[in-house]
Amino acid sequence: MPRIILFNKPFGVICQFTRVDGHQSLRDFIPLSDFYPAGRLDADSEGLVLLTDNGKLQNRICSPKFKLPKTYWVQVEGKPDDVALNALRRGVVLNDFKAQPAQVSLMDEPSFLWQRKPPIRFRKDIPTAWLSLVLKEGKNRQVRRMTAAVFFPTLRLIRYAIGLYTLQGIVPGEWRMLADSDIG
Repeated sequence: MPRIILFNKPFGVICQFTRVDGHQSLRDFIPLSDFYPAGRLDADSEGLVLLTDNGKLQNRICSPKFKLPKTYWVQVEGKPDDVALNALRRGVVLNDFKAQPAQVSLMDEPSFLWQRKPPIRFRKDIPTAWLSLVLKEGKNRQVRRMTAAVFFPTLRLIRYAIGLYTLQGIVPGEWRMLADSDIG
């Protein structure tokens, strides 16, 4: 039976088991061998990373062919209007590809959200807003590039869910192994 780990990756941690350029790695948090991340998050993004010890399951989680939705909570600079939100919903053209349409909506800041270390930059004259953004693809820095393309740069990016798996109840830097009955 394949095993899955849900890990809440803190800001600054890289999604591999070997340290690079002084960044903490998965090895600093997960002392198990034979697990590999099913997808990645940039060092400056936070949130849910799935790890598994099964290559077929890893491929199923990562592959755009299976269209597993990924839910992101995105704090952006400014307050997106309907024009920006609708552009994200249609799919924005980036330099090297057109992003698929996203499900996107404004949301309140999550009530259980932890403080980021270091905190995001704060500018008292520029408001921020939170978006819930769901994608079924995941190219390099895609969410950040999409929000920038509609003129609302990302300040903080948290992956909340991959398919039915969420980071609910897992604090940054902690992980939990799913029970066999929880693996879908």
